[in-house]
Amino acid sequence: MLIAAAASSSSLLRPLHYCGNSTRFGLLSCIRSSSSSSSSSIFTNPFLNCNSNPLRPLFSLSASMSPSYKPEQARAPPALQLPTPPITKFKIGLCQLLVTSDKERNIAHAREAIQEAAGKGARLVLLPEIWNSPYSNDSFPVYAEDIDAGSSPSTAMLSEVASQLKIIIVGGSIPERCGDRLYNTCCVFDADGKLIAKHRKIHLFDIDIPGKITFIESKTLTAGETPTIVDTEVGRIGIGICYDIRFQELAMIYAARGAHLICYPGAFNMTTGPLHWELLQRARAVDNQLYVATCSPARDASAGYVAWGHSTLVGPFGEVLATTEHEEAIIISEIDYSQIDLRRTNLPLLNQRRGDLYQLVDVERTSAAS
Repeated sequence: MLIAAAASSSSLLRPLHYCGNSTRFGLLSCIRSSSSSSSSSIFTNPFLNCNSNPLRPLFSLSASMSPSYKPEQARAPPALQLPTPPITKFKIGLCQLLVTSDKERNIAHAREAIQEAAGKGARLVLLPEIWNSPYSNDSFPVYAEDIDAGSSPSTAMLSEVASQLKIIIVGGSIPERCGDRLYNTCCVFDADGKLIAKHRKIHLFDIDIPGKITFIESKTLTAGETPTIVDTEVGRIGIGICYDIRFQELAMIYAARGAHLICYPGAFNMTTGPLHWELLQRARAVDNQLYVATCSPARDASAGYVAWGHSTLVGPFGEVLATTEHEEAIIISEIDYSQIDLRRTNLPLLNQRRGDLYQLVDVERTSAAS
């Protein structure tokens, strides 16, 4: 959830509550006190606990910076160094798929696209948001699958193909049923076909632009509770889904946790897509000096919800490395993590932050360390 904060003369503001779910990932606040916010979330990812992580934060002041600026305190806990994954240069495949009302056809079509991308050398494949179902509140309950119960043909296919092809799959998203709740969920599979991460969309798409578009995801979906970041053979990857990209705090949390890449399966529309889709991707990439990959469904002008398309890979300098138009397409492009080091050397933002003036608090890591 988004946490809003304003300057306080006495202490950091407490996390806000929204739609009945407590906030999880952090807040940006003015520094007036050494006190910190607390969270009741249970944190189970040991590599994000700064007390147990061998990757210690490292800071060095540039010639123009005063020690009183305290750049290491601009992130709480301090930002982690980038880990070195087994593979640092590889090809990514973005599968922009046309989605129909036929779930079996959608699953078979996604399988074929993943196979084609892997055949072209992709070690990591990203699918679109809601690729097995029409994007509508009426469809979500009908197409939803119980992933935890093992009754999910969509994720079973992803697991099987990842294992067969020995690739990493960031499986776009599908409607997930869990008890009496529905979620917009992204599953990540390793090269053995093991489910290694599951991200439930944190920020629900509730918008109203009169005369253009109105969509209220919260009519049927429940918001996720936690950020998702996962170590893979091709790097540490943060996951967001569509509307999550609008909230820079989430991307900042991922960067502070050592992400090389953030993947956002998303289905922007014909109103916000032309204005914001590429803009937001480039902003998240350049602000955090990492890679951003997005994957949209292909455009179907006859659908109730018309997707913008334009799946894209953006580099750590904010440069568009690969993109497409609105038709079905498979984009293959190269990711080279040495570019992250280069750009962070060119623009040493990490060492130039003003920890004496502001701070981003990662509630989960802070709670885990206490």
